[in-house]
Amino acid sequence: MKLESFWQATAPAFTGAAQGELPATADVVVIGAGFTGISAALNLARSGLKVVVLEAAKVMSQASARNGGHCNTGVAQDFASLVASRGMEQASRYYRAFADAVDYVEQLVQQENIDCDFLRTGKIKLASKASHFPALQATYQALRSSVDREVELVGADRIRHEVDSAAFHGGLIQRRGGQMHMGKFGVGLAQAAASSGAAIYQDTPVTGLTRLTGYRHRVATPQGEIVAEKVLMATGCSNRGPFRWFQRRIVPVGSFIVVTAPLPAERLASLLPNNRTCVTSLNVGNYFRTTADHRLVFGGRARFAISNPTSDARSGSVLQAGMSRLFPQLATAKIDYCWGGLVDMTADRLPHAGEQDGVFYSLGYSGHGTQMSVWMGRVMADLLAEKPADNPWLRDGWPALPGYFGKPWFLPVAGWYYKAKDRLS
Repeated sequence: MKLESFWQATAPAFTGAAQGELPATADVVVIGAGFTGISAALNLARSGLKVVVLEAAKVMSQASARNGGHCNTGVAQDFASLVASRGMEQASRYYRAFADAVDYVEQLVQQENIDCDFLRTGKIKLASKASHFPALQATYQALRSSVDREVELVGADRIRHEVDSAAFHGGLIQRRGGQMHMGKFGVGLAQAAASSGAAIYQDTPVTGLTRLTGYRHRVATPQGEIVAEKVLMATGCSNRGPFRWFQRRIVPVGSFIVVTAPLPAERLASLLPNNRTCVTSLNVGNYFRTTADHRLVFGGRARFAISNPTSDARSGSVLQAGMSRLFPQLATAKIDYCWGGLVDMTADRLPHAGEQDGVFYSLGYSGHGTQMSVWMGRVMADLLAEKPADNPWLRDGWPALPGYFGKPWFLPVAGWYYKAKDRLS
């Protein structure tokens, strides 16, 4: 079992990295070379701006290529609950933004000719307990009456036509969702950005950020300094570097994934006949899908811990056991890959995007970022280029989490709380 991301290990090499000294100035410096940063860089470069991307590690080395490979409609919160808390108009706007984001990813795949196994076979949320099915019904009714008439409710009597497991009691299908090979997509997007004129520097962490005037900043790195007319923060968890304000508002939460060795195609087809992306309804639940080379990708918050090699290996054992419980047919399946990553979680489990002390940012996708980050890269690029931009995540205020200063000391307590909720639900 390799302790590395399947998406990274099986992606082509990125060959467009900038070499040599950093330029003295740039129209825009983008901090972070994940989906948000690279999408922004692509659009900024095509707007004729001089854009420099600074990445502390490698292109697509963090959440953008360490996730479960889902590219779906729907916010992290349950839609019916979101309607109750935000109102139908705002909840619908958020939902439409995610649908537009999936469309934009598909558009980029086609326009840039990115070979990344993109499919739109939909998503199904699975009721892990009979008591969870009424919440899916409420969401179905809310979606059907407002923004998505294509959703479908599947009862317990038909659920095994979707997922061949005795563990589920119904499900909700959202047909516009998709999936892709995240590493291939990410590298293809980065190659397009570099070809368009974006200078992408790897192994170049930002160590200092000093505001000069207005949006102008001096950006310090071990390789030198750049004076940027504007700066875009696209760093995900932002848990390293001189980003204290953001670190008090984003909690890095570990999520872990295993990938099987290639399985007989007919076995996978019998497990997931419609080849959808799947997520369970538990708070400490699972998500899974297949790959083009007939593997099962199976993930979840196996342990409320930060990702590291020891933690990843332990979590892999938990996930393998969980996979075998849901699918006894896979009890002897070999695991080829196991890895973890950090989800940039916010208190309301919704993204935040705007400007703080002269720095622009789009962060906090809370586990639903593969599509939204790409779309928000374009939105923020339009904003930085002073073009019309519709930013659904611009809100009044973003309060810090009380008692939180960047180290998530409360994760074990949160894990106990959510596991207790699952037992009692």
